[in-house]
Formats: sequence, C-alpha cells, structure tokens
Amino acid sequence: MTVMSNASAFGSVQALKKTRKMPVIFLGHGSPMNAIEDNDYRRSWQSLGAKFGAQWPMPQLILCISAHWLTNGWWLTAMTQPKTIHDFGGFPPALFDQQYPAPGFPQAAQEISQGLRQPGSAKPLSLDFQEWGLDHGAWSVLKPMFPAADVPVIQLSMDYSRPPAEHYALGQQLKGLRELGVLIVGSGNMVHNLRTLQMGAGPDQAYDWALEFDQTIADYLQNGNLDALQNFQTLGAVAKQSHPTHEHFLPLLYAAGAVDASETPQFFNTSFQAASISMRSVIWA
Repeated sequence: MTVMSNASAFGSVQALKKTRKMPVIFLGHGSPMNAIEDNDYRRSWQSLGAKFGAQWPMPQLILCISAHWLTNGWWLTAMTQPKTIHDFGGFPPALFDQQYPAPGFPQAAQEISQGLRQPGSAKPLSLDFQEWGLDHGAWSVLKPMFPAADVPVIQLSMDYSRPPAEHYALGQQLKGLRELGVLIVGSGNMVHNLRTLQMGAGPDQAYDWALEFDQTIADYLQNGNLDALQNFQTLGAVAKQSHPTHEHFLPLLYAAGAVDASETPQFFNTSFQAASISMRSVIWA
C-alpha cells in the first residue's frame, strides 16, 4: 500500500495549524491504579506533561492509540465530549470516580480520517460519534500529564485481527500529523502477561523471558531498527510469554511508525510491575 507519511497527506485539514514537529510518546500504562497512586510512574507522567508549553509546544490535539480499544476495521472518535470509560473491575471506588472531561475535536477527526487509509484498502478511517470515548489506556496517563483536561483528545482504535505490519503501516501514515500540532501517544506495555503476575514483586524483579524481550525491543528502538518491531512474533517463546495476546504491544508499532529511524529515543520508567508488566516508556523529540 502507499504510505502517506508527510504533511501533504493532510492538506485538507483546516482545523489544525502547522507547527514545528511534535514529539511522539509510547507510555507503559500498567495497572490502572497508577492513575491515582503517588508513585514514580504517575510522577513521571506529570513531569512529562509539564514540558509541553515550555520545552515543546502545547499540542493542539492529542491522538491516543490505546491497547483497550479493539474494533473491526480502524476508527477515530469524533464526538464533541468523549466519555470517561472505566473498563476494568476489582479496583477501589476512588478509581471509578475518576473523570477526564477533555473535549473531542470532531472537525479534526473528520478531516484526519480522510487523510488516512485503512491498511490494505483505499477506504478512509471510520468515525465513531457516540459508542466509545476515552478508555483507561488513554485517560490514566493523560490526566496526570494534562490535568486541566483542556487539550482535545481523539482515540484511534486497532483492528486486532490484522497483522502487526498493518498496524505499523498505519503508524507511518500518522507522521504528517506531527507538523500539525498533534501529539501522538501510544499507550500499552512492552511486556504484558497478566497470567504470570507476582504481586508484591519489586520494580527490579522480572522473569528472565520478560527481561530478554524487553531488552530486545529496547535495542531495536535504540538502534533505529524500527521495521523489526513488526516482526516481534519471530522472537518465538519469549514473545509469546511476554504477550499471550499482543494488544498491549501494538500501540508501540503506531508510535514507532510515526518517527524516523534517525530520531533518538529517550527511555524512562524502565522497570516492571508485578514481574511481568514492563513499564518501559519512550519519547522521540
């Protein structure tokens, strides 16, 4: 398929103004409790958000790809006021009380959808005007970063039935949005196996297979070997152990697709939760 990776692919977008290139971020979001606990992860998200408006321009729009919105085909949220979705169970009421009333941006969503193509076809992305909103993969990290909830947010869904290469290819299509003040945020985890959690394990404790997979992916990123990410399943047993299902890895493919191999990644939160959730995060800026 033809990859539209520059700003000209979005020449019809009138809702956004041209800016200098925005960063791209992949965040390991881990437990939903990170959204409200005073821990290193939440503090890192707060510090990261404080750099916008100082070190980097404030985004006109945040485009978030979360591990928690899986659809048939690819969709963009296009409602005026996305709802806060509490898509989890078994957590304290304080977490369910959380709201993130960031506005949507229907005009931008509609215009961006026309500049993108469903991988494997010539069809633009579909628009969701009422069904979804902001799931915890989005709001749990964005609320600490932008607590005023004054930056519009739209979510991009993922078609889990499609091969990883198509997710990476759609990420490549997003590149031009960075020059239109759009902050691209992928939210998942580089290692995510809920079946093998060891509650109480320290941040430096992890399974050997989790450490191996996490380091291999970090090496790909550090060396600019971004194309290798879409072939992560060829890593065999460590890949299967690290991702029994791989929806938490896919957001990394969108983030990596939206950057150039020459851009230098910066890692942070390079630790684990419960021994089998990698919180490793990366920003390209």
